[in-house]
Amino acid sequence: MEELDAAEIERRVAEIRERMRPLESDLAALRGERDLLLTELRRRRRLADRTQRADLKAGMREGKFPTVAELVAATDGGSLDDYDYNLKTGGQVRLGFPGARAQSLGFTDGVRIASAADFVQAAELYAAGWELGSPGKPGVRVHFPGTRQERLVPAEEVYARPGERAAG
Repeated sequence: MEELDAAEIERRVAEIRERMRPLESDLAALRGERDLLLTELRRRRRLADRTQRADLKAGMREGKFPTVAELVAATDGGSLDDYDYNLKTGGQVRLGFPGARAQSLGFTDGVRIASAADFVQAAELYAAGWELGSPGKPGVRVHFPGTRQERLVPAEEVYARPGERAAG
């Protein structure tokens, strides 16, 4: 390359650019087709998610799924992970604090607090008269999967349905 003068290098660069022009045009057309298909996939996923959420909310209204309060009162064994949890709005949540390795339910006797890592512990606390929540703050602590966003929600507004792991 060192034996070529600057004019020859510029001529070769121009020649290569000219050869690339149809390829770039084809590439732009292919990218457009790809983006159109990806847009259609996103539209279909959103529609499926919206339909699934509407079906879930209808199931909650019809009483197909127990609330966490009902589940704690009626269950005396099993893992919290046997269920998937949703707010009454349909949004999926996990029980307990964000970043925790395992889900948990908080209970209070009005003064003290205790945490249940499964339904065995939850049943023991519930049978001893403890309520879901913390002193002066009844409810279930939930967080949204993959986020640090958490909130305390009335136990009657968190629904449980058999989880994918338990169903499959």
